[in-house]
Amino acid sequence: MAGKVIILCAPSGSGKTTLAKHLLSIKELDLKFSVSATTRKKRDGEIDGLDYNFLSIDEFKNRIQNNGFVEYEEVYDNIFYGTLKSEIDSVIINHNIIFDVDVVGALSLKRYFSSNSLTLFINPPSIGELENRLRRRKNNLEKDLKERLNKAEKEMEMKDKFDHIIINNDLNKSKNEILSVVKSFLNL
Repeated sequence: MAGKVIILCAPSGSGKTTLAKHLLSIKELDLKFSVSATTRKKRDGEIDGLDYNFLSIDEFKNRIQNNGFVEYEEVYDNIFYGTLKSEIDSVIINHNIIFDVDVVGALSLKRYFSSNSLTLFINPPSIGELENRLRRRKNNLEKDLKERLNKAEKEMEMKDKFDHIIINNDLNKSKNEILSVVKSFLNL
């Protein structure tokens, strides 16, 4: 039996990864995390193959040419993200898969998996709160911060293309809401 697909999307700093980890911790959902490939630099504490598959730009482009991605995008200048076919083909046979991707990737995955997928947009309470969250991370240069905020505004304009929108104003409420929506989709 093939599994189902949960696709989480949100502007950087909205709490998407925290909510994904929450869902992954719930055994009855039988979720496996799809590890995206990226060309961005590894952050402190990130592990290659666990958090992301870190590839050089040349490796990434080579996989594009060899049709190795379900979807990919150049999210920022020379910073690519994508979903490797090899990552999902073996997992989806026996498990449900959760994706943590950007808007374009989420919509591409939705087309690829069709009715076997649920798309969830995690919306920050406001752009101001999103900026505060990104500043608290202390790993963004001012130029990068502005770029992320501009991208966030564009992503938030596309939220209505998703199956469900969760406004992450209160983390515990958001955890309960996302769990309820996912359980319903998985018929649990």
